[in-house]
Amino acid sequence: MSRHPFFIAFQSVCLAFALCLASGSPVDAATLTGKVIGVSDGDTVTVLDAEKTQHKIRLAGIDAPEKAQAFGQRSKEHLSDSVFGKQVQVETNKTDKYGRKVGKVLVKGMDANLEQIKKGLAWHYKEYEREQSASDRDTYSKAEISAKASKIGLWRDTSPMAPWEWRRSGKAVPTEQSKASGCPCDSSEICVGERGGAYCVKPNGKKKYQ
Repeated sequence: MSRHPFFIAFQSVCLAFALCLASGSPVDAATLTGKVIGVSDGDTVTVLDAEKTQHKIRLAGIDAPEKAQAFGQRSKEHLSDSVFGKQVQVETNKTDKYGRKVGKVLVKGMDANLEQIKKGLAWHYKEYEREQSASDRDTYSKAEISAKASKIGLWRDTSPMAPWEWRRSGKAVPTEQSKASGCPCDSSEICVGERGGAYCVKPNGKKKYQ
C-alpha cells in the first residue's frame, strides 16, 4: 500500500533532524557578519552589522576568567587583539537569557573562541559542550588539554579556579573602586565591564547585565 505524500515528507524532515542531532551539528544555525566594536571581557564582544545594529555576542564553547580573577584582564586583552576593529563572521544558533547571541567568532577563518583556549585564557565550557558540533567539542577539549599540559596562561597556576566556580563562590566582593561614578550597580554589587556594556556581579557570584 502506497503512503500518503505528506507522511513521506514528514518522515524526511524527522530523519534530517535526527541526523543533525546525531552529528552534533546545530539546528537553524545563522551567520552574522559585522565589525567588532567592543570587547567586554575574554568571552563577550559587540558586533556592529551592515545595518548599524549592535549585537552582543557570547563566545560559544568557552568560559573566560572574570576580570576580577587572575588572567581575567589578560584574557580580555588577547581577545581584543584578535578581533577588535575587525570584520568577523559569527556562527550562532542560540540567544541566551541575557539577550546575547551565542556563537563561534571567525576572523578570516580563524576561530577566536578556540584561540582563547589555546592561549590558556579560557576553559572549554563543558556544561554547554553538547551545543557544539562533535568536531568543535573534540577540538576545544584537546586544545584545553594541550594548554594545561604546557602550563600556558592561567594553567601556570597550580590550581586555577574556573569562572563558573568563582561566580558560585561569592568572591565578587564590592570595593570602593567598583562603586565609582558611572557604575550602574548598587552598593551590594561589584561593577565589572565598560560603561554601555557593563554587568554587575552580585554577592552570590551571579551576573546581572545592564
